[in-house]
Amino acid sequence: MKELRELTAKHPWNLMTTSADEGQFLNLLLKLINAKNTMEIGVYTGYSLLATALALPHDGKILAMDINRENYELGLRVIQKAGVAHKIEFKESPAMPVLDELLQDEKNHGSYDFIFVDADKDNYLNYHKRLIELVKVGGLIGYDNTLWNGSVVAPADAPLRKYVTYYRDSVMELNKALAVDPRIEICMLPVGDGITLCRRLR
Repeated sequence: MKELRELTAKHPWNLMTTSADEGQFLNLLLKLINAKNTMEIGVYTGYSLLATALALPHDGKILAMDINRENYELGLRVIQKAGVAHKIEFKESPAMPVLDELLQDEKNHGSYDFIFVDADKDNYLNYHKRLIELVKVGGLIGYDNTLWNGSVVAPADAPLRKYVTYYRDSVMELNKALAVDPRIEICMLPVGDGITLCRRLR
């Protein structure tokens, strides 16, 4: 984990990486729920992916999606060194078509123990509409960056960095939607940039 953190720190987009405390949290959480079949939307260099892969049993599986294979391959050497690359099925693709394809097969419904989303914030609600069908009852979906640099509680006229302003409304819309979704119970944790865990109730 440390090696991949240091490798990612040299990348020009290192702002996108999962924080060390969040990686540790995800690793323990997955062990606690005995996760075996998981999914990750948004991979970057694979820090949270490695945290997940290390937590899963030898025959555990992660379906991982990202539009940039080059970033994934940057961290793949470390993942291979850790001996967990066999657990990962990587798809270089936007997530939406992959999710729609999965939903066409009934056997995929309710088949995932855990799903982690750290991708395009303006699509989080679109992902949620699909993921709620794919995660099992009692399973978890984790949405990353739900505090979004603290902007979700900042005054409307607060000076924010351009990329923060760009996705702020989408993150706030997601937070409001998750809070009233009767199919889930949620817990928003101030770990990293905020992670909201959603446990499917029905």
